[in-house]
Amino acid sequence: MRSSKFFREFAKLLTRLGPHRSSKADKVTWVLSPRVDVEWAPRRVDGRGAHSHQSLWLLLPPSHVCSMPTMNLKKLVISSQAIRETLAEFLGTFILMLMANGCAAQVILSKDSYGNFFTINVASGIAVAFGVMASGGISGGHINPAVTLGFAAIGKCPWRKLPHYWLGQYLGAFAASVLLYGIYSDALDFYDGGNRTVEGKLATAGLFAAYPNPNGFLSTGIGFLDSLVGTAMLLLLACAVIDERNMQVSKALFPMYIGAIVALIGMSLGWNCAYPINPGKDIAARFFTAIAGWSFDVFT
Repeated sequence: MRSSKFFREFAKLLTRLGPHRSSKADKVTWVLSPRVDVEWAPRRVDGRGAHSHQSLWLLLPPSHVCSMPTMNLKKLVISSQAIRETLAEFLGTFILMLMANGCAAQVILSKDSYGNFFTINVASGIAVAFGVMASGGISGGHINPAVTLGFAAIGKCPWRKLPHYWLGQYLGAFAASVLLYGIYSDALDFYDGGNRTVEGKLATAGLFAAYPNPNGFLSTGIGFLDSLVGTAMLLLLACAVIDERNMQVSKALFPMYIGAIVALIGMSLGWNCAYPINPGKDIAARFFTAIAGWSFDVFT
């Protein structure tokens, strides 16, 4: 009898241990007691001093509750700025790669039934915008090794940040390629019968990286020039957007403008070789496809 009432009273006590106001700030914090002192005590049942020993009191003084340790969520925050920037670049590049290449995969594998070259460019611009938005508050949202290198060259990014920015970008691109392959693996098998190729009518390597136009007219020199001009335009227009001495564009609009720049480059310089303006997207994705069934022909 006493044990069952003990647990009932204990359950009632736990329900009363709700949020308490913190004395340091006007915030609600949950408190968790490492121990609860339990005492047996009689309860008064009449006004004449008679007692009954059929009930249980759980005595928890207010001072005990006030002294309970609180959970400090600040301890979960990563204090290293380099690690935070690496993770931010990882996340932003991951979003860009997964969404942009996901659109390309949908168009190619559906044989243009679910999109076309225009929708790929629009999706790439939107993916860049949200990638920058997700990472910009911590790292600036470069999500492109060429952008980090260019900004370092003109003094907008310290050279010491180059290694961990590149690490986050390449790892984010590789992880996105792995996930995209997993999502579309069945569709890939249905499309090419399991024969992964870089060239030909059923080539699927272009889902992950930029390759020369399949019509075969592009020379190496023109392909290099195309890539160089596209990347230079990205850097030039990005600097025009973020330069406070220029048009004073609101910082909240940076992602939208950067995404529009990428979409513009794709719709104007994408025919030759799908505007390879992001080394992280190309190199990391090629390494993945090389080990995922396309062989090292992806580098030729």
